[in-house]
Amino acid sequence: MNYKELIVESGKKLIHDHLTVETWGNISVRDKETGYIYLSPSAMDYDQIVEDDIIVCDRNGTTIEGHRKPTVEKDLHILVYQHRPDVNAVLHTHSLHATAFACLGATIPMFLEEAAQVFGTDCRTAKYALPGSMELAENCVETLGEKSMCCLLKSHGTLCIGEDIKAAFKVAKVLEVTADLYQMILAMGKKPDPISDENIAAMQEFFKYSYRQ
Repeated sequence: MNYKELIVESGKKLIHDHLTVETWGNISVRDKETGYIYLSPSAMDYDQIVEDDIIVCDRNGTTIEGHRKPTVEKDLHILVYQHRPDVNAVLHTHSLHATAFACLGATIPMFLEEAAQVFGTDCRTAKYALPGSMELAENCVETLGEKSMCCLLKSHGTLCIGEDIKAAFKVAKVLEVTADLYQMILAMGKKPDPISDENIAAMQEFFKYSYRQ
């Protein structure tokens, strides 16, 4: 697989699917065979990035290929991979509705079936830390824990992960839809009915093993 091309195309998807604006957000994927991590460059227009702009690091974050500065959140991506062997793609987005809840330090619960299938756990907010800091990376990893596939970054945005880039994008899209619906329900002066733990477990099992051709 051409992982550099995958990062380039994913950057275009990130911006055109309205999951971020301008040059915000970042993307990485991990090659399961080599352990190499492919990262988007810092502060570049997603529609202008080409394969030569992609940075390749080893599992410790040491650059082994690339002439650009990597995303300022490189440490965040590296730490997620070190703590989550089930993860091979990381998306940092600035999607509108989810980020609104991030600014509140809120938790988005799994009241929607699609969210129950892909979130892993409720989507919680990591404690605030400066962008690009190791503190932010550590707060994010702590909030994700061993099961969650997404978290909110306080006053910042979201982090969505997956076994591959397709799965990470699914989490990001479902998170934004869920946040939008949650906002609508709260605006009605209501709270959504929770889905039982038993049904959440059943849906996650179905989505993982049965929802496919």
